[in-house]
Amino acid sequence: MKGRNLLLLLCVLSFSTMLNAQGFLKASGTSIVNDRGEKIILRGMGLGGWMLQEGYMLRVQGIGQQQHVIRKNIEELIGKEKTNAFYDTWLTNHTRKIDVDSMARWGFNSIRLPMHYNLYTLPVDEEPVPNQNTWIEKGFAITDSLLKWCAANHMYLILDLHAAPGGQGNDLNISDRDPNKPSLWQSEANQEKMIAFWKKLAARYANEPWIGGYDIINEPNWGFEKAEDKNGCGEILNEPLKNLMIRITKAIREVDKNHIVIIEGNCWGNNYSGVLPTWDNNMVLSFHKYWNYNDQASIQKILDLRKQYNVPIWLGESGENSNLWFRDAIHLMEQNEIGWAWWPLKKMGNNNPLEVKVPKNYQKILDYWSKKGTKPTAEESEQGLNEFADNIKLENCIYHKDVIDVMFRQTKTNEVIPFKNFIAKSGATIQAIDYDLGRNRFAYFDNDTANYWVANGKHSAGNNGRVYRNDGVDIAQEANNFYVTNFESSEWLQYTVISSSDKNFLVALKVLTKKQEKLNIECNVKSTEVSLPNTNAQWKEVETKIQLKTGKNIIRIKAQTGGVDFQAIVFK
Repeated sequence: MKGRNLLLLLCVLSFSTMLNAQGFLKASGTSIVNDRGEKIILRGMGLGGWMLQEGYMLRVQGIGQQQHVIRKNIEELIGKEKTNAFYDTWLTNHTRKIDVDSMARWGFNSIRLPMHYNLYTLPVDEEPVPNQNTWIEKGFAITDSLLKWCAANHMYLILDLHAAPGGQGNDLNISDRDPNKPSLWQSEANQEKMIAFWKKLAARYANEPWIGGYDIINEPNWGFEKAEDKNGCGEILNEPLKNLMIRITKAIREVDKNHIVIIEGNCWGNNYSGVLPTWDNNMVLSFHKYWNYNDQASIQKILDLRKQYNVPIWLGESGENSNLWFRDAIHLMEQNEIGWAWWPLKKMGNNNPLEVKVPKNYQKILDYWSKKGTKPTAEESEQGLNEFADNIKLENCIYHKDVIDVMFRQTKTNEVIPFKNFIAKSGATIQAIDYDLGRNRFAYFDNDTANYWVANGKHSAGNNGRVYRNDGVDIAQEANNFYVTNFESSEWLQYTVISSSDKNFLVALKVLTKKQEKLNIECNVKSTEVSLPNTNAQWKEVETKIQLKTGKNIIRIKAQTGGVDFQAIVFK
């Protein structure tokens, strides 16, 4: 009996080990595979704004977008010591175990960490001994913790050098580049530090299977052949870029034979002219995709490279658009068996899973920097920055469930589900902004749904209000009240309503108009026209009747004429 129990225990332990054992990701032909040879589609999120702040994420205007500029201006407000304390708190609060646990629960299987080199090593011009590297434990310790949280959730961590020594491009904010100092491409010392940095990382994580790969340089954008080609989009040879990436790969392979090396072309990752073929048998090509059409033609060049060179491709960065754009882009990637990493997890703004709220005293700082307000006191500035650092915590952010829904559910189905559960009864109110969750033309219809300016040259808001939700529906905010605005002719919103019985209801549409307008209210296909008076830009309730059946009912509010602001459906 004892022997049988021991055998059973050994079997359980063996099975548990098999379940938890995890080999390294590998490039196999045009696919990324795990140790069992199974294709892996990476569905990831980039932690933009954590180790490297970009000004737009903080709504900074008027002083420059690079982190070192922002930091200098903060020092002018509260002093160096308190600025250091703010950045320590920022690093602690921005991404924690709760963030990683949440991303895993939402459906992500990977995380891309945008690293700033200065958290791991000193800048070249600050080294006490020239041509030597001083290593800083802070960056490595942060990475160790993140890796631990990823491993606990069976998520891959991809290390991305977002800010290289000296800065890798003329788009200054994405690499925190100081144009008054030698860039990565103008300094051999910067390049040597970058090579040593990657060798140090690779030696530290060589045997960590939950490291998904090394994204060795983010979005290089530099004109090597012609200085006027500032971002390298017209480069033909890209020799300095290729040579540096080869040197980095060689250094990594001296200490790590296990992990994928991910490379990026010039022109923000997309110009591979002169770079290929690959020089390592465990390599992936990354490309980035923003503000263009989501059709096959938009990715055909990278697909051709995948086929020509028999190498996997990965959408290493994308986002910053509307829900419709997100859905179409992710659907396009998965149709073509391409993994992806979205950008970013959180910032001030609604087109990401988590929105950081803007503290009143922090807004005073923003107004001062943009020359819209007077200089805040040191006390106001310190309070605003401390509140900002506290607001960056996940539990203090606004969670946009519509963004997560579109990234994972809506890419697979056209099914419409309620945004909020609503049971019809006298005195109840449906807020206009709580229309159903689903795709454009299924849960709502809006004429302006995404920003495609890279493709068509036209900057479109997609969502003119940019609050509460990230669909094309224009939502505005007045104090603590949200409402649908710019409700144009032929646009509509759908609401799922549950009724306990067959019943006629008197309902009121709460609207604001500046002239006579018309809406249609459609209930279970039956449509009624509602004439709206001129409310003189004041909110007014206009009554009509609807007939509900027992169970599920579909109500659609459709604009016949433009110019209506719509706040609620009130059940009388």
